Amino acid sequence: MGAAGTAAFVALALPLPFLLGPLFGCLLAALAGLKLGAWGPLTDAMRTILGVAIGASFTPALLEQLPSMALSLTLSALFLVAAGVAGYPYLRRVCGFDPATAFYAAMPGGLQDMLLFGQEAGGDARALSLLHATRVLLIVSIVPAILATAYAIDLTQAPGAPARDVAPAQLAIMAAAGLAGWRVARRAGLFGASILGPMIVTGALSLGGVVQQRPPAEAIQAAQFFIGIVVGVKYTGITVAEMRRVLLAGLGHGAILAVLAAIFAEAAVLLGLARPLDAILAFSPGGQAEMAVMAIVAGADVAYVVAHHVLRIVLVITCAPLVFRWLRGPPPGPPTPP
Repeated sequence: MGAAGTAAFVALALPLPFLLGPLFGCLLAALAGLKLGAWGPLTDAMRTILGVAIGASFTPALLEQLPSMALSLTLSALFLVAAGVAGYPYLRRVCGFDPATAFYAAMPGGLQDMLLFGQEAGGDARALSLLHATRVLLIVSIVPAILATAYAIDLTQAPGAPARDVAPAQLAIMAAAGLAGWRVARRAGLFGASILGPMIVTGALSLGGVVQQRPPAEAIQAAQFFIGIVVGVKYTGITVAEMRRVLLAGLGHGAILAVLAAIFAEAAVLLGLARPLDAILAFSPGGQAEMAVMAIVAGADVAYVVAHHVLRIVLVITCAPLVFRWLRGPPPGPPTPP
């Protein structure tokens, strides 16, 4: 189904065919009742390629830009606060979800961690998964359309040089960096280990001048393909009742976040902190992997975009459980004896 979706997007010259094609192919198949699934180890391997591609974008010039990113990263933190303030009441009061489900679904980032925290707090794991998937689905559908129409960016182009133009030694170094980074990060319990571990190792090698190229276009397209599949298959087994309640709620929540992201991206542009392309991708609350893919294909400042998404995910994972406990208040004490 992913291959069929990709072929359709290529034939119609639609943007990001290797990401959106499999996403919508699997989405339609899931809505039609087919039982689909994604194999975790293969998906993680594909994310490793993306982590290497991001790390290869780190250069000495980037280090010089980090101080100038401080204000923009502060805006990213404020965007997260605004997303929670707007999203939680909507999901709780308007859509009627329980407090744990509404709160952890309102946090735009760290899907696996939000599912875990939400379940531990008594939330609905199925609803959380669908709400986050719908947020990502909506954002990764809207953003390419904006980039293609408003900025005339060609999102059908290859995301880099073909494999034949990449030195074999560079391929070997990047493969080793990806595998080593993934393994070490997983053992250390780092969130997003399959992306962040390879990104950190490759970034260090890139800053040292060892890595001088990105992974070939074919590898990045393969990563896009399986990342798209993962989003689409989350709708497997969705019922009519879930479509009416959860899917519509997720679309509404995604629309709220899209408006907030547009406001903060415009603020970053007006303050002279980023180009419109970079700001849109940095503040769009899609998945980290999906936004990184778009940044690579669109020719954006990948390091700038990824820095904002990593900060958002770190803040969500570290702060969300603390904020939820504060909102819920202290646990009830023992009953008073008569």
